[in-house]
Amino acid sequence: MKTIEDIPDSQLLLFKSCMVGQEYPGVETSTCYVFDKLGIDYCINDEQSCCTGIGHYTDIFEGLTTAAIAARNFAVAKSCGYPNITCLCSTCYAVNKEACETLNTNTEVREKVNSIFREKGLENLVYEKDDMNPRTNFYHAVEILLSKVDKIKEQKKFDFSGIKTASHHACHYYKVKYLDVLGNPENPQLIDNIAATCGAEPVRWYEDRTLTCGMGFSQLHLNKSTSLQVTKAKLDSLQRAGVELMLHMCPNCQIQYDRYQPVIEKEFGVKYDMVHMNIAQFVALSMGADPYKVCGFQTHSVSLEGFLEKTGII
Repeated sequence: MKTIEDIPDSQLLLFKSCMVGQEYPGVETSTCYVFDKLGIDYCINDEQSCCTGIGHYTDIFEGLTTAAIAARNFAVAKSCGYPNITCLCSTCYAVNKEACETLNTNTEVREKVNSIFREKGLENLVYEKDDMNPRTNFYHAVEILLSKVDKIKEQKKFDFSGIKTASHHACHYYKVKYLDVLGNPENPQLIDNIAATCGAEPVRWYEDRTLTCGMGFSQLHLNKSTSLQVTKAKLDSLQRAGVELMLHMCPNCQIQYDRYQPVIEKEFGVKYDMVHMNIAQFVALSMGADPYKVCGFQTHSVSLEGFLEKTGII
C-alpha cells in the first residue's frame, strides 16, 4: 500500500490527457499553476501521445496497440529524465500502470512490441523488462497535491471556510489497482483531505459515495438511459447531503456530472444546487489563481458564476 512518504516531488512527467485538453483545459493549467507555486520539479513533453484509454475501454484498440503506445511514452519519459509519470486523468493512470505491468510480465507481448519498433528502426523505443516499475513510476496528480498539503496551506490566499464539498475519487484510480491506492481503497479521502486544507467542509461519507459516475465509456453511448440514471442517483445523494461543490480527479467523471447535470435536470424534471470542479482547480483558486485565465471555468457546462460571487472570489 502506498504512503505519503512514497510520493515524489521531482522528475515528474505531467502526462497530458486528451480529455482534459479537449474538455477542461483549466485542469492542466491549474495543476501547472499549483506545481509551480509549490516548487515541484515537473515537465510536459510534446512528444508524449494519448494513452489510448477511450479506444482501449471501448474495445477499439486491442491490448497490443495500447502496450506499444505505452512503451513509446515510457521511452519519452525516460529519455527526457522525467520517468515518474504523473497523470491528470485516472484512466491514463490505470492504462499506463496496466501496460507497464503487462510489458514487464508478458514476454510474448514485450517481444512483439519490440519487434515492431526494431522493424521500423526505432531502437530507442525498445522496452526492456523492468525499465519502468508499475508501483513506483506512476502517480496521479492528486497524490502529489496530497503530499504537499502543508505547503498548500502556507500559500493559501483564499479560505473556503464553510463550503460544503463532496468528492468523487474515480473508479479507475481506486478500483483498478486496488492495492496501489493512497489510503483506504474502500473509503478514499485524498480529495477530501486536500479540500479541508483549503478550508472547505468535506462531507466525508454520503449515500452512494462509492457509486460509479455512470459513464462507463461505452455505456454512456450504448445504454444512455441507464448511464444517466446512475449519475442521477449520485446527484440525488449529493443534493440530500446539502453539497455545494463536487470535486473530481478525472475529466471523464467531470464530464458525466458537469456536462450531463443540465441534461438530467431537463429529462427528469429535477434541479440541483451544486457545481463541479477538479480538485486542482479548487486548490489553484485557493492559492490565488484567476478563475478564468488559469482555472478555465468558462469551459464548464454548469455555471460557476453564482458560486464565485457567493464566495467573494469575483
